Parts: sequence; C-alpha cells; structure tokens
Amino acid sequence: MQAKASSSEQDGRSFIENARRAQIVRAALDTIAELGFAKASFAKIAKRAGLSSTGMISYHFDGKGDLVAEAMRDVLAAAAAAMGPRIRAETGGPARLRAYIEANIAFIAERPTDMKALLEILRNNAGEPAWFLQSISLLEEAFREGQRAGEFGEFDPRVMAIAVRQAIDGIHALLAAEPRTDTAAYAQQVVRIFALATARS
Repeated sequence: MQAKASSSEQDGRSFIENARRAQIVRAALDTIAELGFAKASFAKIAKRAGLSSTGMISYHFDGKGDLVAEAMRDVLAAAAAAMGPRIRAETGGPARLRAYIEANIAFIAERPTDMKALLEILRNNAGEPAWFLQSISLLEEAFREGQRAGEFGEFDPRVMAIAVRQAIDGIHALLAAEPRTDTAAYAQQVVRIFALATARS
C-alpha cells in the first residue's frame, strides 16, 4: 500500500492544508490509542490537536469514518515502508520468513501507539477479520512457494501462517502488560520456533 501524496500538485491541497490534516490524524491516533475508538470523539481529538473547535476537523474530513480511514492508511503505509524493503532484501523462503517476523515485531515496538490505535480501528469498523485474512493469505502463499521450491518442509501452509501471525500479534498484549519487554529477544525466539517448525526434515 502506498502512502497518500502530500504534494499540492498531486492532491490539490496546499502545504498548510496537508500539515493540518497530518496534525489531526496524529491527534486521532493518539486519542484512539488512549481512550479507545468509541470514546475518541471529535471534541477530544480537537483538544489534543490544539484546535479551537471541531469545525476544523469537519472541514478536512467527512465524518469520523473518513478520519479513521485516513489514520489507518497512514499507519499501514508506514508499516509497508518500514518492513517491505527489509523483507525484499532477503533471498529464499526461510530468510524472508525471518525478516518478516523481525520487521513486524520491530515496527510494533517502535510505534506501539499507532499499532494500538490501528487495532482499535479495525475491531470497531468490522475490518479486523478482512485484514487478518489478507495478512495470512500472503503468508500462506509464501509458504506454498517455499514448499514448491523445496525450502520448507511438509506442513499446512494456512495453519502455519495463522500461527506466525498470532505469535507476532501476541506482542501487543505483552507490551501492554509489560512495557519493558525485550522485543528483540522475543523476535529471536519466534524466529527460532518457526525456523524449526518449517524446516525440511
């Protein structure tokens, strides 16, 4: 997924308008992460953004749905930009699996507020099942390709994809309960577990 263009020539908005939209999106993510989706009203978002009224939000966004959709796109674009190159730099199924796990957990550790807000948005907009299915479908296909190439052993690619995704997403709850968790060590253990689980016998 690509980030939205910020150039006024590409989106028809001025630099100031784009800066204001980014300010509002940032405030929305912080508010949703702190208070939850339901309690993240325009009034609370406006206050966090330092705006005098909610009218400024309404000027830039067509309702809460439009605002949270923009916030979700921003987080997903940032995740793709951070993780994509790291994964594509590797060659072979096992190496890319390691990079996928490490890059995902590193992004979650670096941007816990954004990820917490993203999960809130997905859950409250009925988007979580679709997002989850999309993410495991990509992993499942990667496992199938690796098996066809003889890089992975015999296992159910869909079940393995779900297991990997759940192991990665499990860090959310752990960080919420224990913020000082060593995420790099966690990633190493997850990589080791799935290296063994997917290896050729």
